[in-house]
Formats: sequence, structure tokens, C-alpha cells
Amino acid sequence: MVVAGAGLGHDVDADGDVVLHAPPGAGPNWIFLAVPDDKVVKNRIHFDFRPDNQQAEVERVIALGARRVDIGQGEQSWVVLADPEGNEFCILAAED
Repeated sequence: MVVAGAGLGHDVDADGDVVLHAPPGAGPNWIFLAVPDDKVVKNRIHFDFRPDNQQAEVERVIALGARRVDIGQGEQSWVVLADPEGNEFCILAAED
């Protein structure tokens, strides 16, 4: 799974697992593990990320392997993407 978020650090271990490190005092670290099973149903959880710079974050996660997807959203202020396994997530516009 490709993940993104403003202010987060990350590591990728030898198995390809991604660990997101929250800024000190800002919450727990998250770990994302690859699984061998294909995606066959709608995501049970959906992440929306709100970075400081939407376009830069979209470009960054695409470089990491995400791709744009059309789920019928039309013209919106958010960008819908999917990780290499097909899990959808959104990059929202920065708050004003």
C-alpha cells in the first residue's frame, strides 16, 4: 500500500512493509503490510489525506507506485488514487 501524509516520516523494511512515524506527541506509528491476496471487494477502510500541498503529494505518491483512478467522482477538489494493490485513497486539497 502506498501511503502519504503531511508531517509524517516513513521507513520501508526489507520485506517491503511501510512504517509511518507520527511527529513526536502527535499519535501512534502505523505499519502497512503487503499481503498475497488479491483485492476482491470494496475497501473496508478508506483513507483521506490532507497535505499542505496537494499537487506535490499526488506527484510523490504516484512516484511511489500509486495511480489515479476514476470511481465516478467527477470534478472534485480531491484526487482519488489507488495503491499498487488497488486500495483507493484520496488526497484532499489543503485547508485554507
